Amino acid sequence: MNIIQAILMGLIQGLTEFLPVSSSGHLVLTSNLYKYFTHHEFLINSSEEVFFDMILHVGTLFAVLLFFKDDIIKIVKSFINACIKRDFSQPEAKLSVFIIVGTIFTIMVAYPLKEFAEKLINLPWVVGIFLFITGCILYISEYISGIKKDKNDKMDWGKSILIGIAQGLAALPGISRSGSTIATGIFLGLDRVTCARYSFLLSIPIIVGASIFYPILELQLNDILNYNWLSIIVGFFVSFVSGYFCIKYFLQFLAKHSMKIFAYYCWIAGTAMFLFFKIV
Repeated sequence: MNIIQAILMGLIQGLTEFLPVSSSGHLVLTSNLYKYFTHHEFLINSSEEVFFDMILHVGTLFAVLLFFKDDIIKIVKSFINACIKRDFSQPEAKLSVFIIVGTIFTIMVAYPLKEFAEKLINLPWVVGIFLFITGCILYISEYISGIKKDKNDKMDWGKSILIGIAQGLAALPGISRSGSTIATGIFLGLDRVTCARYSFLLSIPIIVGASIFYPILELQLNDILNYNWLSIIVGFFVSFVSGYFCIKYFLQFLAKHSMKIFAYYCWIAGTAMFLFFKIV
């Protein structure tokens, strides 16, 4: 892997992690297109490829932490105070609990899918099918949003559980994490901005957990030392910067526009991905 590849992958991760078009699906697409046209593996080995993917997600995690730093501080303070006083009646304290509940259900769904999801890295035509499904989810959610007029910003136990399950299913590359969680929130009557804010905050515990436990459980120290760390660091910073600005402008977009344009994109990209890799 060279610097140009790292910049490209970091940019794709930063833009597609928060846009509802599946960052993992686009990383699979980019990697397999590179392998197809150059007849070389994109990275040295599969463990480095998975590790690099994880580092790119850490870059977008830092983007979330920076953009929502004030919200995160309030949530953490409210949670600590609520634990001390044993009173979770404040909105931010409730939100902290809902994030914890959503994370638990995400893990319950995502962990059994882990091995299957990793195999899909080499089956891009299947990822194309999942990307097409993401488009259907987005379109249907916007259709329902047009019917429902009583949208609100009230999270509850049931919504946090269902959105957590949706995030867990996004372990499958091609199923957009942000798309599935935001769409689920819309199905449940939440407004788009509330859905997006909760979706981005809900991503934090999962990415933090994966970045801590994956290297410990899955990698050997000798393998890590042999990785191309310059390219990995470059990819991290590119995903961080592009991710930050993507959050900023995507939230502004959602406040005024629907996600149908992303549904159309997923249909086109998913169909093209399926046809190209299935035929060739």
